[in-house]
Amino acid sequence: MKIVSALFKTPDCIATFLLRVLLGIVIFPHGAQKVLGWFGGYGFNDTMSFLSGTLHIPAIFAYLAIATEFLGSIGLILGLFTRAAAFGIGITMTVAMFMVHAPNGFFMNWAGSQKGEGYEFHLLAIGLALFLVVRGGGKWALDSIAEEALPAGRPATV
Repeated sequence: MKIVSALFKTPDCIATFLLRVLLGIVIFPHGAQKVLGWFGGYGFNDTMSFLSGTLHIPAIFAYLAIATEFLGSIGLILGLFTRAAAFGIGITMTVAMFMVHAPNGFFMNWAGSQKGEGYEFHLLAIGLALFLVVRGGGKWALDSIAEEALPAGRPATV
């Protein structure tokens, strides 16, 4: 139970809360593009086809990436399973950075003059994700409610 308790343990920190919600808000539209087709996205089936067909990512990993961006971002916004959601988002951003964006260089394609987008966004997302994995969800995270509900740490009553 100590491992489960450590997973949910989080400081009562507003700065951590702000970083958690910010990362969740930034990643959510990317997940919604992939799952729902919102924000100009292709939806679940076409995204799966692209990831598994064009990029040759095994279907299970493509599914996990899509679910992580969508459900993980919601988890971050709510502060629920913060460490797991941040870990998944960090891994997803790392894979995207190396598989797709690294050949395009560091910078985003602001001027439309390069072949694709660089990886500066991904580095920022990875940094925020790592912080949240280490620190937890911060103030107003639902993780703190889950931790309080766990029997670990409570004295046994007879």
